[in-house]
Amino acid sequence: MTLRGRLAASLSATPDALFAIGLGLLNPAMLAFWLAGLVLSPVPALGPELLGVTTRVVRWRADLERRLSTRAGVPIRRPYLPAPAGAEVGSRRWLRWIITDPATWRDAAWLLPGALIAMVLSLIALAITVYGLTGALLVPLWLVLGGVHVGYGLFWPTANDVEGMLALPQGLAILAVGLTVTPLTRATHLRFSRLFLAPTRSAELRLRVARLTLTRADAIDAQAAELRRIERDLHDGAQAWMVSVGMTIGLAERLVRRDPTAALKLLAEARAASTTALVELRHLVRGIHPPVLAERGLEGAVQALAMMLPVPTDVRSHLPGRLDTPVESAVYFAVAEALTNMTRHSNARKAWVGLRHTEGVLFVEIGDDGDGGADPGRGTGLLGIERRLNAFDGTMAVSSPPGGPTVVTLELPCALSSPKT
Repeated sequence: MTLRGRLAASLSATPDALFAIGLGLLNPAMLAFWLAGLVLSPVPALGPELLGVTTRVVRWRADLERRLSTRAGVPIRRPYLPAPAGAEVGSRRWLRWIITDPATWRDAAWLLPGALIAMVLSLIALAITVYGLTGALLVPLWLVLGGVHVGYGLFWPTANDVEGMLALPQGLAILAVGLTVTPLTRATHLRFSRLFLAPTRSAELRLRVARLTLTRADAIDAQAAELRRIERDLHDGAQAWMVSVGMTIGLAERLVRRDPTAALKLLAEARAASTTALVELRHLVRGIHPPVLAERGLEGAVQALAMMLPVPTDVRSHLPGRLDTPVESAVYFAVAEALTNMTRHSNARKAWVGLRHTEGVLFVEIGDDGDGGADPGRGTGLLGIERRLNAFDGTMAVSSPPGGPTVVTLELPCALSSPKT
């Protein structure tokens, strides 16, 4: 990382440390409410509903930590088993799913130690940074006060002018140490969180088996629907034009001796119809696998897609190689669907797309500053993205509070097939 990049990371880690302290203060209350819901869960009227609400709150907090960790370069995957089909909140089947999922207990076990580690490390880093900043500002404060040589009492005492002048280099040195330590403490507490919030090997295996079991039918249905779409497009488009070409050429054959002029006119119409059929076929091929995706890869294809949007869209990509063709195609169409939803429904002024491959997982983030309120359960667009990713054991998370911003996060376990040259 360059010096400029390190400085930017250090400066951004300082407000992140303050944010971590604020979030850490919420964890004990969340744990207390969740334990209350767990204890009262046998009570028919109140317990299941309370456990459902507190579990969703705890998972929201854990998912927030996972997103913050992933953005900071410490990726954490969601470990939760899929909910049983038809299990209503508060039912025995739903309670069994919540209580038997190890990830639920790991989330609860993380709340207190995670908050403690985050707050202690963040306070240490912030204390060093603030102490160095006060020393560096002592001499400028003297100049502003017109030469009144005072220190900060017990916090930064100065007995004479020489000690006061030495406060500037000492403060700058301590400030540099604080800015260096803050990203390290931030990464340390995020790695500690990953010990609890990331799926274990056995959990990953159970999660994979459960997800494949639930999504196999979706993948088959999606493939059948895609084949029906291609068949319909061929029947209504290129096939109709080719039939027209055949009929026009047949008429021209009958008229070629009696009326050569009319036959030539019909042949010209047939040639025009064949050109239209070729255009239809090209559009159909683009819908199956866009040429820009084959030529420029996922990064270039997403950038080309962003340039055609009416909303300014920033694309940031860190992909050191190419992905397998099926994965590239699935991610490209998922990003295209998410951006299409954004332009239709969000009233956004700007959007962004982030692509990153870390530790065998592709992370894609699509966000906008629009109205928010996106819900996968209320439309087919986000559900279509989720089904498309399920075929590759991928996951989708949506954060879209009312008023925005909306952030759609996609995660796909995959490998890079070839490095960039």
